[in-house]
Amino acid sequence: MKKYCLVCALLLACFATQAQAALQIQSWSLPNGARVLFVENHAIPMLDLSVEFDAGTRRDPLGKSGLASLTNAMLTRGASASATADAPALSEAQILDGFADVAAQRGGGASLDRAGVTLRMLSSAAERDAALGLLARTLAQPSFPADLFARDQARTIADVKESQTKAEEIAAKAFWAALYGDHPYARQESEASVAGITRDDLVNFHRAHYVANRAVIAMIGDVTRAQADQIAQRLTQQLPQGAALPALPEVLAGKATEQRIAHPASQSHILIGMPVLVRGDPDFFALTVGNYILGGGGFVSRLTNEVREKRALSYSVYSYFSPLAQKGPFQIGLQTKQEQTNEALGVVRSTLATYLRDGPTAAELKAAKDNLVGGFALRIDNNRKILDNLAVIGYYGLPLDYLDTWSTHIGKVTIAQIRDAFKRKIAPDQLTTVVVGEAN
Repeated sequence: MKKYCLVCALLLACFATQAQAALQIQSWSLPNGARVLFVENHAIPMLDLSVEFDAGTRRDPLGKSGLASLTNAMLTRGASASATADAPALSEAQILDGFADVAAQRGGGASLDRAGVTLRMLSSAAERDAALGLLARTLAQPSFPADLFARDQARTIADVKESQTKAEEIAAKAFWAALYGDHPYARQESEASVAGITRDDLVNFHRAHYVANRAVIAMIGDVTRAQADQIAQRLTQQLPQGAALPALPEVLAGKATEQRIAHPASQSHILIGMPVLVRGDPDFFALTVGNYILGGGGFVSRLTNEVREKRALSYSVYSYFSPLAQKGPFQIGLQTKQEQTNEALGVVRSTLATYLRDGPTAAELKAAKDNLVGGFALRIDNNRKILDNLAVIGYYGLPLDYLDTWSTHIGKVTIAQIRDAFKRKIAPDQLTTVVVGEAN
C-alpha cells in the first residue's frame, strides 16, 4: 500500500527542473534512422518519453479523413502475438491493466502534422522494463481487432454528428476549409469519410507511417545516456523501414473571402485569418512579440482594449500564430452578440489595419518583452512541458539550443522587425473571415 501511495504522490508531483539553467539536450540518430533527443534529470525517479511520426491528419487519404486519428487511437486495442519473442497476443484490457500495474501513464494522439504516443513511468528497472515492453509491442504489433474497430468507428461518427450542432465547431471547420482549399490541412472528418474507413486502411496506414526511419523519440528523466539509447532501440527495433512519403502540395493564400453561416446560437462566432507561418521561420520571434501586443497578451493586448474594454463587444478576443510543417494560420477569434457582429468585425479589422500600418509603441514593446521573458520559466517548469518542447524541436528540426536562446531572441526584437514581419506576412486582401450565428 505504501508503494502505491508513493507512486501516486510522484505522479501528481510537479516535475520541477531548474528553468534558469541551460537544458543539456543530447541528440543522436540510431542505425535504423530514428532520431533521439534526451535530457538527463535525476531529480525524481521518473522517466517521460514520446515517440512521434509523420502520421498526422495531413496524411489522411482523400475521402478518408479520420484515418490517422483512428489508427493512433487503436494502438492500445490489442497486440498481435510475437513468435520471435514467444509473447502471446494481448487484449485491450491486458494492455491497459499492464500499464496500470506498473503505475505507467500512456497517452497519444494525432495532430495535423504528427502522431504518436507518450509514456510516463517510474525509472526503477522492473517497472520501466514492463512499461517499455508494452509500449514497444503496441507500436509495432497492433492487432486492430475488428470488433473494437467497429466500436471506435461508431464513436467517432457520433462525435462528428455532435460537432455539427456546435457553433464553434462549425466555425472552425468552415474556417480551415476556406483557408486551405484543396490542401490536406483543410480536410475534416465527416460521417461519410469515417464510415468509409476499413480495418485494412488502418493496417496499411500503420505500416506506411509508423516506421523506424521517421521516428522521433524524446526523453527526459532518471536514466543515463546509455540507458536512453537502449530504450530508443528497444522502442523502434521492431518497426519497419518506410519508403519516402509523397510530397504535399504547397499552401497558397487566396483572395479575401467572407462566409456567413446561420446558427441559432445567441452569439456569433467569428474567425479571421490566413496561412502564414512555417516552423523555423526567421520571423517567428518578431511575430511572437508582435502578436503578444496585438492579441496574444490577454487583457493587455490591443484587440482586447479596443473590442472589450472600450466597446464591450466581446468578453474575449484573441490572436495567435500556429506554425506548422507547412504554412500554419494566423488567426483572430472572438464571440459577440449577433446584433453586434458587423460592429465587432469593423473594430477588429480597423485595429489590425492600424497595427499593420504603425506597429507597436516603445512602451508596448518593452511590456511584451518583459512578460514573455519573465513567463518563459513556466514553459519548461516540469518534465512534461520539457518533453513537449523536445518533441517539437526533434520533429521540426529546430536548433538544439532553441530553448536556451529563446529569451535572448525575444529580447533582441525591435519595433522595425515587428512592423516589417507583420507587413510581409499579413495581407488584409487575403484574409478569410467566417461568421457562424449571423447570416446577414
